[in-house]
Amino acid sequence: MNRKVEQGLETRREIIEAARRLFAEHGYAGVSIEQVLAASGVSRGALYHHFRGKEALFEAVFEAMEAEIAQIVLARSAAAASPAEALAVGGDAFLDLAREKAVRQIVLTDAPAALGWEKWRAIDAQHGFGLLKAALAPAAAEAGLPEAMVEPFAHMLLASLTEIALLIARAEDSEAEAEAGKAAIRELLGRILRTP
Repeated sequence: MNRKVEQGLETRREIIEAARRLFAEHGYAGVSIEQVLAASGVSRGALYHHFRGKEALFEAVFEAMEAEIAQIVLARSAAAASPAEALAVGGDAFLDLAREKAVRQIVLTDAPAALGWEKWRAIDAQHGFGLLKAALAPAAAEAGLPEAMVEPFAHMLLASLTEIALLIARAEDSEAEAEAGKAAIRELLGRILRTP
């Protein structure tokens, strides 16, 4: 890769990181392009070279966070003893992440409204939902569930995880809410996958 391309990628990363900090702290509506320029130290021309505007920048921040969340979930579930346990550990990891300020504000609160439901779901399908469906398939096969049920169950699990994550994000005691949510998801998985 040539030096100019490397510099361009580094500038893009700096803008995304500065915007992520601001969006996490102030929310999508509370951040202006001027604030991102000041926080990143780049010129207006450099920012608009990489992003058409605030929504495109927010989309890039959200997509980077979705990829990061997927990597964390994968890493935490990698040592699980079975596909069902990997699915449960991955759910636990996601619910733990729901306690983080940036995840609460950007992923759970602002992304659906700022990007619109369709774009939000499309990005999630590339990361979170795709990962969930891929993890559910071997667990379902091991439990003897018909392959045709993987897609609907994946949607049900995603809805359950998202709803519990939203409860965690708004809870006064997010740790207690996360623990209750983890227990509920494990119970649900146990019933779906018929595991003890």
